[in-house]
Amino acid sequence: MRKPRSLKPVVEKALAGGKMVFIGGPRQVGKTTLALSLLGPRATERHPAYLNWDDPRAAARLRRAELPPDQPLLVCDEVHKYARWRNLLKGIYDTEKSLRHIVVTGSARLDYYRKGGDSLANRYRYFRLHPFSLRELAPEPTATHLDDLLRFGGFPEPLFRRDGDEHRIWQRDRLARVVREDLRDLERVREVSLVEHLCDLLPDRVGSPLSVANLRQDLEIDHKTAERWLTILENMYVCFRLAPFGPPRVRAVKKEKKLYLWDWSAVADAGARFENLVACQLLKYCHFLEDTKGVRMELRFLRDTDRREVDFVVLRDGRPEFAVECKSGERAIGSSLGYFAERAPIPRFFQVHRGDRHYQRGKITVLPFTRFCTDLDMP
Repeated sequence: MRKPRSLKPVVEKALAGGKMVFIGGPRQVGKTTLALSLLGPRATERHPAYLNWDDPRAAARLRRAELPPDQPLLVCDEVHKYARWRNLLKGIYDTEKSLRHIVVTGSARLDYYRKGGDSLANRYRYFRLHPFSLRELAPEPTATHLDDLLRFGGFPEPLFRRDGDEHRIWQRDRLARVVREDLRDLERVREVSLVEHLCDLLPDRVGSPLSVANLRQDLEIDHKTAERWLTILENMYVCFRLAPFGPPRVRAVKKEKKLYLWDWSAVADAGARFENLVACQLLKYCHFLEDTKGVRMELRFLRDTDRREVDFVVLRDGRPEFAVECKSGERAIGSSLGYFAERAPIPRFFQVHRGDRHYQRGKITVLPFTRFCTDLDMP
C-alpha cells in the first residue's frame, strides 16, 4: 500500500490548472511512485503513459513525439538527461495541452538543468519532493515515528522495510548510482572516484561551518573545483548548504555556510543526525510554502563572531519568522538561544528535543520535536 504524500493534492491542483508539473527530488525519494499514483491506484512502470528516458524504447518514442493514444496524463521520467529536453517538452505541451496533462520527474534540480533552447516559462509548475516527514507518517506523530526516521531516514524503501542490513546496502547502492550514473549523464566530471571520496567526507561535516579549504586539501584539488563539485551535489539533491543570517544588532558571521544531507541517516553522530533531520523538516516547510503559496522562504542559521549559535532561522519574504535550536535530550535553555532571544529581531524561538518536557519562558518555547511539527502544521 502506498503511503500518501503531502504534495499530491497540490500537484493535482496544478495539473487541473493546465500547467505541466515538474517534480524534482533525490534519487529514490518516491517521485515515480507519486507520479504513478496520479495515473491510478494500481499503475506501475508498465503503464503505457509512463515513459522513462532510461528505457531506450521510451526515449526513442519521445524523440519522435510518438505518444500513447487515449491517455489523459503523460508521465516523463528522467527526460532532463536529454540535451534538448526543453524543446522536446515545449513542443509536446504546445500541441497536446488541450488533450492531456504532463508530469515530468527527475533526480536533479529541473530548474537548474534548463539549459539551451526555447523557454518553458509559464508552462509548468515546479515542486520538490522531500523524504518522508513525521506528519506524513502520522498526523500526530509519536517518539516511535521519530526513532524510525532517525534510524532509517526518510526514503521510502529503507524506512518501511526497517531492516538494518538492507538499509546499509541501499545507502551504498543509491550513492553509487547518483555519482556513477547521474553525474555521468548530467555533468562533465572526470574524477568520479574523487567525487565519491567527497561524498564519504560530507557526513562528518554535518552541522558545522563547512570549510571548503579543508575539503580541498583532503581531496588535493583546487578551491574552485571543490566548490563546483559541492554545487553539483546540491543540484543532484545529495546535500544542501545554509547561509548565515546577520541581523543588525548581532555581530554575525557573513560567509560561513553549514552543510546537511538529504539522507540524514548517513550521519553517524546522534546529535548531528537529529539536527540534520530537523534541517530537512524545516527545508521541506520552506519549499512547500514556496512551491504552493508563492512566498519567498529561506532557511538560515545564526552565528556570531564569538561562536554563539542558533541552529536555524526561518525567513519569510526576507523577515525572520522563527528560530530553532536542537537538543538531543531534555536540557535547560541553551545560553546562545537566550542571548539571541534578547538581541535578535526574531519573534519566536524554539528549542526542540527528543523528550517530553514542554514549557515556555518569554520568547522561547521548549518542546518535543514531534509536538513542534504538529503545532506548526509542518507538511
